[in-house]
Amino acid sequence: MGSPVWAAQCRLALALAMDISTSVDATEDTLQRQGLAAALLAPEVQEAFFSSPMPVALAVYEWSGRTTQRVILSWKLIEQPPDLLAASTQIANSVRSDSGSATAMGYAMAFGASLMEEAPNCLFQTIDVSGDGSNNDGYGPRIAYKHFPFENIIVNGLVINAADFEGELYLIPFYENNVLHGPGAFLEIASGFEDFERAMRRKLERELRPRLEIGALQTGVLE
Repeated sequence: MGSPVWAAQCRLALALAMDISTSVDATEDTLQRQGLAAALLAPEVQEAFFSSPMPVALAVYEWSGRTTQRVILSWKLIEQPPDLLAASTQIANSVRSDSGSATAMGYAMAFGASLMEEAPNCLFQTIDVSGDGSNNDGYGPRIAYKHFPFENIIVNGLVINAADFEGELYLIPFYENNVLHGPGAFLEIASGFEDFERAMRRKLERELRPRLEIGALQTGVLE
């Protein structure tokens, strides 16, 4: 049984997962890290972060093969603009932990579920998975959803369409049919790694939009 909503520390626990598999070269990895760091500081994203009296808890991890998952940013409550700046700086200064291995997306999902268990008590939980390829190592996302605690977690996706027609023909449907999870889950598409920052801004703005906590505040439940 979960904690009552009035005990919540934050409105959203948001974990962002970045792909560092072998298909992502050093330049593309930099575009992801710097793109995410810049997207977090975009005016519209900052406005979304602070559009509610309740803060957001943010974490970031990178993923690749079965044993290649590493936290880049541990859970951090984003209560004021300096918190967001510190998170952005830490991501921008992070260094890739692995030169690249297979794409074990199910393991990345399982890692995200475990990470979410360490999050502050928030009203909502979301994992966002970015990637330029589908699962090719171990069990896939659907198996992870069956065997790990995803009951209250929404999983959104950000497809990096970096190869000619691959995204349209295979990767986008794969995300739609296997990765997206939970009510309201959605997919954002980047037209290559150079477009990652723009796609991330759009995705964050949508994910950070306040939801039911506003009604709860108006009725005094969260006061």
